[in-house]
Amino acid sequence: MKITKEAVLLALKTISLPNNEGNIVDTGIITNLMIFGDQVDIDIQIDNPSLQARKKLEVIILKTIHEQVYEKAKIKINVKVISAQKQDNIIKGKQIPGIENIIAISSGKGGVGKSTITANMAVTLAKMGCKVGILDADIYGPSIPTMFDIEGSKPLSVKIDGKSKMQPIENYGVKILSIGFFTKPEQAVIWRGPMAAKALNQMIFDAAWGNLDFLLIDLPPGTGDIHLSIVQSLPISGALVVSTPQNVALADAKKGIAMFQQENINVPVIGVVENMSYFTPIDLPEKKYYIFGKKGAEFLAKDKAVPFLGSLPLVQTIREASDYGRPASLQENSIVANEFVEITKNMVSEVIFRNKNLPPTKAVEITNLVGCEAIKSKS
Repeated sequence: MKITKEAVLLALKTISLPNNEGNIVDTGIITNLMIFGDQVDIDIQIDNPSLQARKKLEVIILKTIHEQVYEKAKIKINVKVISAQKQDNIIKGKQIPGIENIIAISSGKGGVGKSTITANMAVTLAKMGCKVGILDADIYGPSIPTMFDIEGSKPLSVKIDGKSKMQPIENYGVKILSIGFFTKPEQAVIWRGPMAAKALNQMIFDAAWGNLDFLLIDLPPGTGDIHLSIVQSLPISGALVVSTPQNVALADAKKGIAMFQQENINVPVIGVVENMSYFTPIDLPEKKYYIFGKKGAEFLAKDKAVPFLGSLPLVQTIREASDYGRPASLQENSIVANEFVEITKNMVSEVIFRNKNLPPTKAVEITNLVGCEAIKSKS
């Protein structure tokens, strides 16, 4: 039996909570609903923190779907408890017309797979029906064109409302702009911060992105000029930090989280992803070798009180797929593709929760009074 979203929503609309007017769908208690075959993933948020209240609602939802939709449905319910008082210290800002969510994907250390996560997450979002774009902001080492098999492509100029705009290159349902489109493969980009910031601003604001559900920004490693330029220019919806489990990478990932959580930047960290978590040999499929340590990024997320979105194994096919320009998440029903689906679903859930419970973020004004450390939000 094929489960439809409409059937599940219709069933959920029969459920109401005590002291609440209306059903759990119309009142916003159900924040997200995804259907994958016979699996139903439901995100709910309630303001009653008691375990009894949460369990009671979960039982009612399970019973209703099994009785009214499909008795063998596999149901996963994610519960978030919200406080009555919403945060009011997130920096507000002006959205780019047509772009709903801007996600900065960062890593404190190079070589942890940040661009690979960006590429595969974008493809997964596109497969889910979202309109997606990638801004490759890694000025000094752009790799997104290689991963999407569009090296050597040149964006065309199009007229939008009488103004010339760059047309992003599109592949696998993802719109892409990268400094790699404007340089030769063997050419080193030797730019100071202001020049790099100018190039980024052109790709951001002089581009014909159209309507996007998500714009993913692939940041360079570290916490430098490019990162400050991005938070200065754009109202970032949230930041995602990628790390491997090893202590050296985790130490830098902590700095990345701290940068976004800095008081006057205050971009919500919507999650941590652990890459290269373990290695499983083909001839020993039941074995897991934790080459870089075990659950380091998961423990980091817990320590910093930010969501842990999931982990990815160290798999040769991921590397090969990136080198050949065909992201691994394109492989239907593969283990790797399924992992990316789970991580991406978790990311989307966090973005929905963030948008519902926090004000929009605002671009940050960077001054050079104390070596670019004096940061104040625009009024």
